[in-house]
Amino acid sequence: MAASRRSTRNKKAEGTASPGAEEPTKEEKSQTNDSSNCPACPKEPGDTEIDRDNWIRCDACKVWYHWACAGSREDSSTIDKWFCSDCLKADPKRAITLKGPARKSDRKRPQRDYAGLNSSGVETDPERFIRMMEGKPIKADKFKRMKGADVSIEWLNEDETAMTEPIVVETPDGFGMKMPGSEFTVEDVVEDVGDAVPVDVIDVGTQSPCSGWSLGKWADYWALEPSARDKVRNVISLEVSGTPLADRILPPRLVREIDWVENFWPSTRKGKGHPYPKVQLYCLMGVASAWTDWHIDFAGSSVYYHIVSGKKVFYFIRPTPANLTAYERWSGSEIQGQVWLGDMVDEVIMVTLTEGNTMIIPTGWIHAVHTPEDTLVFGGNFLHSYNIGTQLKVRDIEIATSVPRKFRFPLFTKLCWYVADKYLRDLKASSGTIFPPRVAASLVKLADLLVSEVRKLEWGDDAAKKTVKEQIPHDRVKDAAAVAREFRWRIRLANGVASDDEDGGKAPANGRNRSNKRKRQTSEETSTAEEYGPVRFRNFKPRRWDNIEQKTIPSESREVKCQRPSNDVEMSAWTEVEGDDTGSVVTTRHTMTKVRRTSDGVEREHIERVLEEWRFT
Repeated sequence: MAASRRSTRNKKAEGTASPGAEEPTKEEKSQTNDSSNCPACPKEPGDTEIDRDNWIRCDACKVWYHWACAGSREDSSTIDKWFCSDCLKADPKRAITLKGPARKSDRKRPQRDYAGLNSSGVETDPERFIRMMEGKPIKADKFKRMKGADVSIEWLNEDETAMTEPIVVETPDGFGMKMPGSEFTVEDVVEDVGDAVPVDVIDVGTQSPCSGWSLGKWADYWALEPSARDKVRNVISLEVSGTPLADRILPPRLVREIDWVENFWPSTRKGKGHPYPKVQLYCLMGVASAWTDWHIDFAGSSVYYHIVSGKKVFYFIRPTPANLTAYERWSGSEIQGQVWLGDMVDEVIMVTLTEGNTMIIPTGWIHAVHTPEDTLVFGGNFLHSYNIGTQLKVRDIEIATSVPRKFRFPLFTKLCWYVADKYLRDLKASSGTIFPPRVAASLVKLADLLVSEVRKLEWGDDAAKKTVKEQIPHDRVKDAAAVAREFRWRIRLANGVASDDEDGGKAPANGRNRSNKRKRQTSEETSTAEEYGPVRFRNFKPRRWDNIEQKTIPSESREVKCQRPSNDVEMSAWTEVEGDDTGSVVTTRHTMTKVRRTSDGVEREHIERVLEEWRFT
């Protein structure tokens, strides 16, 4: 392990660890912006004997120091792990260690631009990202160029490859979208939104936020010639909903038709005074040489992205399981600032967008963005029902890599409850409800997520229960456990899956939603499916029931004292017997009553499904 992390190597040699710090930064240590100084330099100038060419970096806070200022009298090249005095005090378990005997190697080693380090030890050269990918294999894209009129809900439902790769719409004609023209400027943005509005600005060199910026200050910076700008900066998260600028923007028709926030979040709970996911209308303003490093949009949300003026170059990585695993390993780790993610995945694909182009980026695609010239963009994020599994996978990555909540999709779980509630009402309203195959299969993932939330509510600790309760929209969802389990039961049935266990069954191999190719149904087959349910055998039609009533009885919980089953006992042989083990049983009942007339009278069938969940403390 030590050989693979030479973060403490003499600064004249290599440095491979990320400059990003996982612990609190030490920016306050340095009282000067002179890049030749370090946080431990003497406060009083005049010491001309300091060796300013020999640097070392703390393994905890990732800050660079002059060895002469912060080190001891040992040769710095012998140090393996080194910590500054503050980090040693913060954690007594830390200790400075020495390297073992060095091995000679002819392997070419990466070089760090030490002149580009600021006084806090963080690299600041914005061009380093472009240099990092020099000579790397990058493929030209073969993504579809589509006419706006062809990007429709019919395309999405009929083309199994729709929304699985980025698409480019070169002109907005027929796209059902409204955008400002190329004459629209940053000054116009300020006029519509307000010059005093705070704006999140990114320092491209360090990929970190800059504080104290208003939209007016940003406009002054934008107006400068590139040579007069002190740093390269970027704005990628100015959400303009509720401003006059929002009246100038209308997302593409397809986006509006499938966007969860647009279609499932109650309209009475949007706008001023109501928190809701404001992610639909973003203004992005990047100056020449800006770079947005590799990322996936929060919760794997899809993106529409329109170039008002300027040019953008995208670098894409497919969201395959292997690539997502590599991204998770890279994201937030020490290697992030020094390793080209493209070296860890199967391929990188480049797409160039120019003025008037619009791109839709589907769920989960990993991408980085370069801005060759000053560029103004409008876009937005949206979740949808055609790839919920990947959206949840990206959410899991965000949790695993400790992405701050500020940078996650706002109110994500509450939105999921609203979506499930609406789909459940659709399923209950008509037993013949048929969803597009991709939607039906995808909704199973949503149901499983909400059942897992309910289990936290039933079995979690107090903190977990509080978090889950806060995310349930009680204006629509009165009984979360009943909604989640009934939704899962009904959507499994809609997929032709037996729903007799918590983990779900397998759909029939010839199920309608399992086939890669969809067979057009005849009118007779469609009628049969609607009236009798799925036909299991050819030329067989079951008798139709005149009425079917289904009911879910709210869960009941009781405490028990019995013998806990041991690991060596066959589960088929286990029964409830008296014992000293304490536990609880949650019982959920689903009933179905079917009635139909017969030649002799009436036939009634009553089915009761009882699920018991036993938990032992």
